Amino acid sequence: MAYAKDVLVSADWVQEHLHDPDLRIVEVDEDPLLYRTGHLPGALEIDWQRDFWHPVEREFISPAAFAELLGRLGIGADTTVILYGDKSNWWAAYAYWFFQYSGHSKARLLDGGRIKWEADGRELTKEPPEVTPVEHPVGQRDQAIRAFRDQVLQLLPQVENGSAALVDVRSPDEFSGKVTHMPTYPQEGVLRGGHIPGARSIPWGQAANPDGTFKTADQLRELYDGEGVTPDRDVVVYCRIAERSSHTWFVLHELLGYENVANYDGSWTEWGNAVGLPIEKTYQGA
Repeated sequence: MAYAKDVLVSADWVQEHLHDPDLRIVEVDEDPLLYRTGHLPGALEIDWQRDFWHPVEREFISPAAFAELLGRLGIGADTTVILYGDKSNWWAAYAYWFFQYSGHSKARLLDGGRIKWEADGRELTKEPPEVTPVEHPVGQRDQAIRAFRDQVLQLLPQVENGSAALVDVRSPDEFSGKVTHMPTYPQEGVLRGGHIPGARSIPWGQAANPDGTFKTADQLRELYDGEGVTPDRDVVVYCRIAERSSHTWFVLHELLGYENVANYDGSWTEWGNAVGLPIEKTYQGA
């Protein structure tokens, strides 16, 4: 079985198209300092927090600000953007999701990201890319692929009766409530551990190979079907702040072609800190 959409490119393909005039390569890393140590030739940089998030509110920049960002990077409405990054493309997938949400659909992921590119011994450079600013139109946001807290709360009866599915892509210990954050990430901890009631635990990494590339469509379909996350259901995915869940959203919506998949970007940092929201916790330790 093939992927549902042509949204992945290989390292070989990127190597052959580095100088295509209608294409821009963009690196999006968890650590914004990584880009400066070396990046793909001609690659631009996006800092996911600085460039995507409102400077004060816990919200994204406006559609007009996003259009201005892309124009400043030399990305026009017809430019194809190749996104890649570290952590098996966590933040590249987050950027891909945000591009779709913000109305720029001409984007793809470099399969394997930095892990695959460097493992193959390919060239990295510190040379800054040449950029000619352009005009980018203000896009229409696709609200169908983003879930908010109240929408998730209203979905819980459907999760219970099996007509919808919640996918928690965090680690098993985060899901159980044993820990409230991953090791070395205390700044993203919450007051309560556990998961949203009825959620299925399918850690994001089960969809990836050791080299950071995605597993085959057949392997992915088996993974999610086996947990009752099927194409006929409305699906919401979440993690802590939506980077890992963006990876899973990409798998379900783009690679497998599930029609109704939304990314709850508030995720557990919102749900686990909110007053009055229900949680489940399976860890019984001290």
